[in-house]
Formats: sequence, structure tokens, C-alpha cells
Amino acid sequence: MSPIDPFLPRRRIAYFSMEIALRPEMHTYSGGLGVLAGDTARSCADLELPMVFLTLASREGYLRQEIDGDGRQVDHADPWDLADWATPLDAMVAVRIEGRAVWVRPWLYVLTCPVGHAIPVLLLDTRLEHNDPVDRAISDRLYGGDEAYRLKQEILLGVGGMRILHALGFDIETYHLNEGHAALLAAGLLREHRHPSDRPSDGALRYDADRVRERCVFTTHTPVEAGHDRFDYEDAERLLGDFLPLDQMKLLAGPDRLNMTRLALNLSGYVNGVAMRHAETARRMFPGYGIRAVTNGVHAPTWTHPAFVRLFQEIAPDWGHDPEELLGADQLSDDAVWTAHQEAKGDLLAEIQPLAGVAMRPDVPVIAFARRMTGYKRPDLLFTDLERLRAINRTHPFQVVMAGKAHPRDEGGKALIAEIHAHMRSLAGDIPMAFLPNYDMTLAKKLVAGADVWLNTPLPPYEASGTSGMKAALNGVLNLSVLDGWWIEAWVEGVTGWAIGQDDQRHEDDAQDLYDKLERTVLPLYHADRGRWIRMMKDSISKIGSRFNSQRMMRRYASEAYLR
Repeated sequence: MSPIDPFLPRRRIAYFSMEIALRPEMHTYSGGLGVLAGDTARSCADLELPMVFLTLASREGYLRQEIDGDGRQVDHADPWDLADWATPLDAMVAVRIEGRAVWVRPWLYVLTCPVGHAIPVLLLDTRLEHNDPVDRAISDRLYGGDEAYRLKQEILLGVGGMRILHALGFDIETYHLNEGHAALLAAGLLREHRHPSDRPSDGALRYDADRVRERCVFTTHTPVEAGHDRFDYEDAERLLGDFLPLDQMKLLAGPDRLNMTRLALNLSGYVNGVAMRHAETARRMFPGYGIRAVTNGVHAPTWTHPAFVRLFQEIAPDWGHDPEELLGADQLSDDAVWTAHQEAKGDLLAEIQPLAGVAMRPDVPVIAFARRMTGYKRPDLLFTDLERLRAINRTHPFQVVMAGKAHPRDEGGKALIAEIHAHMRSLAGDIPMAFLPNYDMTLAKKLVAGADVWLNTPLPPYEASGTSGMKAALNGVLNLSVLDGWWIEAWVEGVTGWAIGQDDQRHEDDAQDLYDKLERTVLPLYHADRGRWIRMMKDSISKIGSRFNSQRMMRRYASEAYLR
């Protein structure tokens, strides 16, 4: 009996994602997209949804970040042992890339949540002796290499993933494309649905796209242009061969370049953005498409600190399966909430000392900023006026901890990391500050639970959703954020947290607004009115934790996207 056999009878939905954060030891993710996919899988297990997940094996990981003596990011591979966590399956399929047969083998990882059932995850691997040496590395490095390497990976995920499912015996009715990386899956389905008349008239699609749309769901995740993969058709023809006639591909994916987002939009019957504001932005970016909104959520049991888990169990024993029960968290006692928070904060401070060599105090508020380091996230906004920061700290002391990786090819993001370190060195004698290297799931759990304030400063409208603030809110950490992404839906000023600036097109004053809010509202409240601060902590848990969770998100996908 094959280890995949128990999963075959009920799996009707396949979820394709280039990255999935399954556990810290498996380096199959780079950031928010993968962490969201992991939380999606965990909630699918909890809810017993009939799903199978597919991703790349990514044996070399994404990026292990080192910070050198000058504060610059140094990139390293981040290898892990696939055999330690997954089981190879007795099946292989071939996809043709550059005219060669590239063999793909699936490995099975079984994701089992403490409050749920099991979900199969298939990791696609090309490191096989059957393959040409140049092809063995296709599945190795997440988002590595040049455009040709990326396209090969997307062929592997979309085309190879679909063939793997067929070879293993899955009977899939619905395919969920998590971002455009898997768009070639939809093109592969199109090959199976040629019009009976097969009339090759000029400008006509010779395939039955409607039948493909009935089977495909597409979630787009970013308003940032760089996040929408485009490939030269010359490269596409060289790598894909006659997979789909060029004239047909141009009808679906754009006349100039192979636009994976456009391909997915044209071949998916259900399309959604990941927050209400993001859906509005996506409809402006892609006029003519019906783009709905399913706001992201996080897997509550995964991201809640053990001290708060104990509290939640007392008031809502089923909260892990049904986080809506956290509505009652506003009835927790102040002392219990503060004690739990101080335990989580102590764990974070104990992590900061060895990683950054900075000693921080438990009685001084910690402001945390942790996310991918790139220009539109504006990680340097806090350092716009160093003298103003010093002045605020003299009256209302605070501490800052930051973390985040820049993409290996994002030189602007790397420059921001170096600048942040320079600012921290300048402020070292006045304000305790630390940058924690190699931000990953393990470190994220400490940060979202142990901070006092979760700072978020993206340039609107480029924050599609954001989920780290949701994780922080589950632990009573208060959000201080620009009004973009999910925060517009969760923000109640002075209740669930605070806004930086207004919901408008003017952002040149955001730094001034940030300083004003810290100096006049946030820090004075922490130091002078502990009762009101704890009241906000409880409101954050009850109003945000009960709503912005992946259980609610997956119930919406199931009812609105999968069962349409």
C-alpha cells in the first residue's frame, strides 16, 4: 500500500503554490506568500476540506541571511534534508523543457494539526539521476536564478504538478492557483479541452476556455508590478516548445510578453484579491475582470504564544478549531492578560540578547518591525528624523527590534538594511535597538507574541493584505499601521490599535504622523495608563483574532470559490 493511497478517495481540490511554510525545519518558503499557504493548509486540515497541496521541494531553500560587520546582507543557500521530513513516492512523470524530458518525482509530507486531521502535501523534486545535470537543480533554489530558471520552475509546478496528480490517481475537480506561478496548469488543462469544431480562424481561441474556467480558482496577491511574472515569448517557445500554439498563448497571456497573471485571469472562473482594498486595486490594474475579495487570515493555534493558549483554553476550549470564540477574550482579567504578555515578552528579549548582543528591559515598550525588506515597505520611515526619535525617547522611553530579508536581487532592499544598521549605530547610545538576522517562522513566532507595538509602514496601495499584524493581534500586541491592506478592515482607532496618516493619496507626511502618534498617543498610554492599554490588548484579541483567521478565510473559499 502506498502512503498516498489513504488520501486519494476524498481529495477533490488541488492547491498549487510555489512556496508553502510547512514547518521551520523545511525551507520551502520565503515570506508572506508561503506562510499564508502554510496557514491555509493547516486550516484545511482542521476543517477536513478535501484538498491536496503542491509545491517545489526547494532543497536549497530560499535564503539564509547573514549580516556582516557593516550591516550589509550576505546571501547564503539554506539547505535542508528532504528525507528527514518527507517520503518519496513511487511515481515519476516527465515534462519537456528545452526539448528534453525532465523527470519529476513527488515526495509526500503529511501535515497534521493538533486540532485537526491530515492534509497531503506533494513536494516536486527534479534532483534525479534520470535527468540531465542542468535539469536536476530546477527544483532546488526557491526564486533563484534568472528568468529562464524561474520559467522552468513554473513549468515544473504547473505542468509537472498536474501530471503528478494524474499519475498518483487523484481525481481533481478544482484547481486553486496561489499567485500566477502556477498559471501554466490552466494552460495545460486547456490542451485537454479543444473545441469540437477546431476552427483555427484568425483571432479565435481554438480551445474551450469556459470548461477550464469552471475548474480554476486564482488568488492574486500583490499590486507590485515586479510580483507579476512576465517572460519573453522567445524564451517561452524555447523552453515550452509546442505546449500551446504561440498565437493562442498571446490571446490569453498578452501580445508582448507571457504574463502569468494575465494567463491566470483569463483561465480562472473565480478570481480574488486578498483584502477588500487589494481587490479594488486589482480591479483598477486589470479592468474588465471580476475580482472578488477574500481577506487573508492566520492559523490561530500556530501563532498564539503558549501563555495565551492557556488563557484561551479557559474561556473557549474550542477556540483553536473555531477562533470566532475569541470574541469572549475581552472578558479576560487584566492581570491574566498582562502576565501572559510579559511571559511572551520575556521570551523575545531572551532571543534578542544572543542574536544581537542588545539587552532590552521588560518594563519599556518594544516596537517591532519585521517583514520583507524592500522599498515599498518603507522600513526606514521610522528613521526619517533621528533627533525627533531621541527627543521622543527622552520623554517616553521605547525600544526597537527589526528583522527581515531582502531578495538576493533586490539591491535597493539590501541598501535599506545597511542604512537601518547605520541609523541603529548612530542611536545606540540613546535608544536600545536590534536587527535580528535570518527572519523565519521560528523568529516570527517570538516577535509577533513578544512585542508591545507592531509597526507597519508600507506605501499605499502596495500592501495587498499583510498577515503579521494579525498574528500580533492574537497575542494582544497593538498595531500601529498605515491604512492599507487588511488594516483598513480591522482598524478602530484607539480600540484595536492606531492609524498612521489618513486613508488618502497623500503620504509625504507619514513620518511626521508616525512621530506624532508615538509621542502623543501610543507611548504615553503605555507608560501612564496600563489599564487602558490592557483594555486595547483584549479588544485586539477579541475583535481581530476572532475575525482575521484562516478558518474564516477557508470557509469562504470553500463556499464561494470551490462550491460554485
